[in-house]
Amino acid sequence: MASRSPEPAVDPSASSAPSARTHTVVLTLMSAVFLSLLDSQIVATALPRMVSDLGGLDQFAWVTTGYLIGGSASVPVFGKLGDLFGRKRVFMASVVLFLVGSALCGLAQTMGQLIAYRVVQGIGSGGLFICVLALIGEMFSPREGARYYGWFSLTFGAASLAGPSLGGVLTDLTGWRWVFLVNLPVGAVVLIVASSMLHLPVRPKRAHIDYAGVLLLVAAIVALNLLTGWAGVKYAWTSPVILALATVLVVALFVRSQRRAVDPVIPLRLFADQTFTLVVILNFIAGFVGLGLINYLVLWLQTVLGLDVQESGYVLTAMMLGVVLTSWISAKVVAHTGSYRWFPVLSMAVFAVAAVLFSTAGPTTSTAVAVLYVLVFGIAGGLNSQALSLAARNTAGRRDIGAVQGTATLMRQLGTGLGASFFAALMNARLGTGLRARLGGASRVRIDKESSLSPDVLGRLSHHVRLELAGVYADSFRAVFYAVVLLALAGLLTALFLKDIKLAGGHGRGASGPERSGDGATDGAPSAARRAS
Repeated sequence: MASRSPEPAVDPSASSAPSARTHTVVLTLMSAVFLSLLDSQIVATALPRMVSDLGGLDQFAWVTTGYLIGGSASVPVFGKLGDLFGRKRVFMASVVLFLVGSALCGLAQTMGQLIAYRVVQGIGSGGLFICVLALIGEMFSPREGARYYGWFSLTFGAASLAGPSLGGVLTDLTGWRWVFLVNLPVGAVVLIVASSMLHLPVRPKRAHIDYAGVLLLVAAIVALNLLTGWAGVKYAWTSPVILALATVLVVALFVRSQRRAVDPVIPLRLFADQTFTLVVILNFIAGFVGLGLINYLVLWLQTVLGLDVQESGYVLTAMMLGVVLTSWISAKVVAHTGSYRWFPVLSMAVFAVAAVLFSTAGPTTSTAVAVLYVLVFGIAGGLNSQALSLAARNTAGRRDIGAVQGTATLMRQLGTGLGASFFAALMNARLGTGLRARLGGASRVRIDKESSLSPDVLGRLSHHVRLELAGVYADSFRAVFYAVVLLALAGLLTALFLKDIKLAGGHGRGASGPERSGDGATDGAPSAARRAS
């Protein structure tokens, strides 16, 4: 079935540039996204101080994990709620929930409380992120919205660069609690501006909430996140905990519930559109080989090239610049041409090239060459991020913008989690074998997977043994990079089936028009758009 390019909530006859009011609204939405992205970065710097004050060293990883799981589980749910009840009110509710979670985190007295409140904050974060994507999809036509989707790239770059340093400054000057409390004044401004300047019609019709679908989807997402984080790392693949999580995934029977629901969380009819199905698959692969590999690039820089934490951070800045610049440029080009097809194809091809380059590197590779390889990897990630979002938006009718964006985003997040778990299993298997084969009798110091990362152990090794250890890591990572090549080529083949369907054009007026009651099918459409249709 051919992809459709639906008519947006716009006035096709309008030709004026977006107003200052519209830009103010979009900047406000980006401020909310910045808070969401920043919180996943800023907390890492303050974690040691949190553990020092609250205790719970064995639980501190859950401060980050709880936030990520809450965000993953809420993305498709809030996307669908926006379709049902109007995106503005769901966005406002998400911001409030995020701020409540932030305030509670700032007041937490135990590590258990902090983890629980981080889950609440993560749920709000996932909701506001997907609501902003859907709001831009409603305010503007797909082609005009491309320029604003490009702002996501700049916001992501700003949050990634500012997060660690801002977290350190706040922790040193005011204490770690202000890492969370700083969200409150910014969030209050977001609420005030959005309340007064963002005007979208409401839906008067009675909504049918798919309660069973929501519960099953959340259970499946939580189980899958725990499964990817624990399997083969904290618990053996055959342990009762892992088998129980796998059972939850099987018992969920989510697809069956979606077939029966009156208004399902993820309407299965969306998959009748070939472009949407391909975009979902490509988002999964992009998350798997892109975001799923990032943490292992840090380990690669430190174990194979011997860089310290600060040096590896500098090298990864090149990757960040590659992601931000190519993402922003691709959004600009798509906005100008109306065509997105070749960006995912090029992205997967460059991913494969980057993985081949990494596979040829070793302990003697220079830092300058590593910067080049990391930059190529970042370019690959940036080429697909906005193009796939725009392709997904272009397949959505007005009533399905939230469900479409939520499903596409969810698949990228699930790909990231599974990728990280898969690469960990692959590397650990090769690493253990390599350590036994090449270093079993090469040193008086006992070297296993854990001690090979210990500064104390490494400081007692001779130069020759350290080179051997770096070689073992290089060989272990080579298997990971070979897998990335195969996955990227599979993504390339999938991307070639995308059809070159131009983005719908026009100029949106959803941000400044008066709030009206509208028909459920036109949720948010100004009267001029309804007359045009």
